Amino acid sequence: MSKADKRNKFLAVFERIREELIVHMKSENMPEDAVTWFNENLLYNVPGGKLNRGISVVDSVAILLNRPLTDDEYFKAALLGWCIELLQAFFLVSDDMMDGSISRRGQPCWYRVPDVKGLGKVHNIAINDAFILEGAIYHLLKSHFRRETYYVDLLELFQEVTYKTEMGQLVDLITAPEDNIDIRKYNLDKHTFIVRYKTAYYSFYLSVALAMRMCGVPDVYELNGKTLEPYKEADRILIPMGEFFQVQDDYLDYHGTEEEIGKIGTDIVDGKCSWCVCTALTYGSDAQKQLLFENYGKKGADQAVWEQAVKDMYNDEQGLNIPKRYQEYSEKAVSEINAMIDQVPEPGAQDKIKGDRLRRDVFRAFLSKITDRKA
Repeated sequence: MSKADKRNKFLAVFERIREELIVHMKSENMPEDAVTWFNENLLYNVPGGKLNRGISVVDSVAILLNRPLTDDEYFKAALLGWCIELLQAFFLVSDDMMDGSISRRGQPCWYRVPDVKGLGKVHNIAINDAFILEGAIYHLLKSHFRRETYYVDLLELFQEVTYKTEMGQLVDLITAPEDNIDIRKYNLDKHTFIVRYKTAYYSFYLSVALAMRMCGVPDVYELNGKTLEPYKEADRILIPMGEFFQVQDDYLDYHGTEEEIGKIGTDIVDGKCSWCVCTALTYGSDAQKQLLFENYGKKGADQAVWEQAVKDMYNDEQGLNIPKRYQEYSEKAVSEINAMIDQVPEPGAQDKIKGDRLRRDVFRAFLSKITDRKA
């Protein structure tokens, strides 16, 4: 199946889910304008991204089961994937408000939409819209998985990962408060903590862990005389992979165009604790650091000039050369992740048929989606 066909099949499940959520809203006797607003919230914020997180649940289930999925298996895996996309939408709608972002996925951020079907501007209603996107996750899980033995495991995964993500967001926000940015607090260790908690758990670990639960992978099992804890193995590999992904994102924010990445990069102007600035602070000279202190995270009439000064310093091939440092980092990260994948004990042929044992291809498939990405 082509990438486009795979995406379209996954999107068809979103339509089923959206219709189900709208029917539920109506069953709660919600006014027509509120139902219309919720429908627009779903359409605007949920299906517009690359959908890698959601589709990865389907891909991981198929790899673990080592066979084509039945229609019911596909729907359940895709529904779990869409629950991650709802979680992502919840985070992004909130994050854009906190950051005062301008655009997302090539369109205005939801809170900046001036009119929703004649019902008025979004503005602060986006706060409740974010909450309702999160609430939809648990409604769907209850509707479709309540009778499954792994239902509580699914609930715990979503709750724990959401909590970890919010911890990472907290550290990010207080490390770089918009009204009092002090980049002297930034370093690569703090950046690693933020991205692992804020991004890696929900963008990488969650997809695979949900697939593992659906396939019946236990918490512990014996393989070739060794005790394996598969969820810890998944954490060991996928959290560094998520860190690599966020470093890519940080790099693309400064180096990519709006057409390439679907948004206007704002990390420099917003004073974000980005991998790029942490690297510059770690390896830069006193003069380069002083330039950062004077220009990074500065807003005002001349912010475009200050932002360009930072970019020029990043781009200096005779100086910091952030593109070269990123290339070196990227090659090392991919090599180390592949080495970790190779350490995962591979199940035998009989275990592969059952589908309840961890397989290296789950991680290789995920890594292949993000290597050398441009957006």
